[in-house]
Amino acid sequence: MSADKLSRRTAFSLLLIVILAWGMTWVVNKAALEYLPPIWASFLRLPAAFLLLSALCIASGRMVVPVKADIPVIFTVGWLHMVGFSVLVSFGMQYLPAGRSIVLGYTTPLWVVPAAWLFLGEKPGPRRLLGLVIGMGGLTLILQPASMDWGNPDTLLGHALILLAALMWAICIVYGRAHRFVTPTFELLPWQLLLAGFTQLALALYFEGVPQIEWTLELVFLLGYGSVVGTALAYWAMNAVNRGLPASTTSIALLGVPVVGLLSSKIFLSEPVDSILMIATALIIFGIALGATSSKSASKSQTARRTG
Repeated sequence: MSADKLSRRTAFSLLLIVILAWGMTWVVNKAALEYLPPIWASFLRLPAAFLLLSALCIASGRMVVPVKADIPVIFTVGWLHMVGFSVLVSFGMQYLPAGRSIVLGYTTPLWVVPAAWLFLGEKPGPRRLLGLVIGMGGLTLILQPASMDWGNPDTLLGHALILLAALMWAICIVYGRAHRFVTPTFELLPWQLLLAGFTQLALALYFEGVPQIEWTLELVFLLGYGSVVGTALAYWAMNAVNRGLPASTTSIALLGVPVVGLLSSKIFLSEPVDSILMIATALIIFGIALGATSSKSASKSQTARRTG
């Protein structure tokens, strides 16, 4: 079915799939770290996703050779998001619970506001600035500077890695906003995954060597979910949703991802979700929502290029 001909009901159904898929992906990735080193855990999700998305492009007649003008965005998304964000999150989740990790990771839109102001000259209005202040208040509440154990290097490293990952995703979004696409974003996905796959494989071999993997049904399921559902299905569905629903609608709806992640970490990993984390999550989501609704034209550009 063409994404352009999606009914509103079908588009919302696909959007719900994306929210559930990406929310659960954080829990699945956390569980995979029990079996694999961080870079290998990230890399092994990519080959199957690449094959599936390539097959979808070929079957729909959308497999193309990217033009020269789109090469920079292939490297930007491939390296900053699919490698930088994914690998840093994988490392950071070794030291932090999945629930806290996803909330920190989804502070990305907050970093987009000052970055777009600095590099694109997009001066935020009062509502967007208020959203930034509220969201940063939630982030401060999570970090709790006065009560954090500054002597625990693992805790500090975990927070720093995931916040750095969020910043790299923000840079990727800002560049995507400035880039003039010649090829539609979905057709670029196989090439971005191919670049990310080779890069992560090289990094995994160099830093972690060849791992001794104890293959179990649980590990196969975790990697299968990350590849098929968390990457291939979610990217395909998100592409269809972006073409079938207003950008402002998807921007707000995707704030359900960290909520699903928090609930999933509580249910499947038995992670504690205290009142401080819940309040902080609500503040961050509310802050992002204010920013997402303050300028529909800006949010449309950002959401259309969002990569998970």
